[in-house]
Amino acid sequence: MTGSAATTPTQVDMSHPSRWMAVLRILVGLWFLKALFSKMEFVMLGGVVPWIGTEQRWIDLMPVILSKQMETNQLLWYKAFVEQTVLPNVALFARLTAWGEVLVGLSLVSGLFAGLGALGGLWLSINYGLAGAQASSASAGLHYMLISVFVVLFLARSGRAWGLDGWVGWRWPETILTWRPFA
Repeated sequence: MTGSAATTPTQVDMSHPSRWMAVLRILVGLWFLKALFSKMEFVMLGGVVPWIGTEQRWIDLMPVILSKQMETNQLLWYKAFVEQTVLPNVALFARLTAWGEVLVGLSLVSGLFAGLGALGGLWLSINYGLAGAQASSASAGLHYMLISVFVVLFLARSGRAWGLDGWVGWRWPETILTWRPFA
């Protein structure tokens, strides 16, 4: 080819926005997937079956973090929710947040049900933002940014590029699995 840049089959054309959306989806997914190492551990169910469970360290640490956040939290309705609902049931909520982060991370990294993963990440980010809103402007900024990213990932159907959602859409084009809200 004369005068034009040819691409080989092994090169990836990164000029398409959906591919950059996939990069963003995967990076945010990896950030949430770190919960596998920071909040989860292998346990034996019934002493026989290996399984992933929530670390006791996270269950013990979560009420300390939440109590500190609630000392300065000025959102009285959210403070009441945390103090009356979350803290008395902290083991349950510690497990829910740890599993939530892992499932959001797996969904976004694999691109499988990435829309649901983005909604899960949005829910977690809103709650983390409400809990830590008074902590610092940097903390609040992180949560505002994550909320924005999750809304965009959801609306862009980000799992279709470099994700299993694209394969599901190709394999079963006319099912609820391939629902597109703005198509």
